[in-house]
Amino acid sequence: MLLAHPAVLDELVRRYSALERALASGAEDPATRRRLEDVVYTLCVSTGTRDVDAALAAARRRVPGAGRAAD
Repeated sequence: MLLAHPAVLDELVRRYSALERALASGAEDPATRRRLEDVVYTLCVSTGTRDVDAALAAARRRVPGAGRAAD
């Protein structure tokens, strides 16, 4: 299996976290929702998983601390 570059995984986790926070704060709009769906899809493909929780866990195993600065 091809492995995504650690910097790519880190950036995807950061984007996912930022979009999740935006939606949680009431910024629900179709564009934000679509960007989140795109990031989830890319995370899953990049980690060889089928759901976002597994993708985040895999990214953080591969890149310890991935996205932590955004959390």
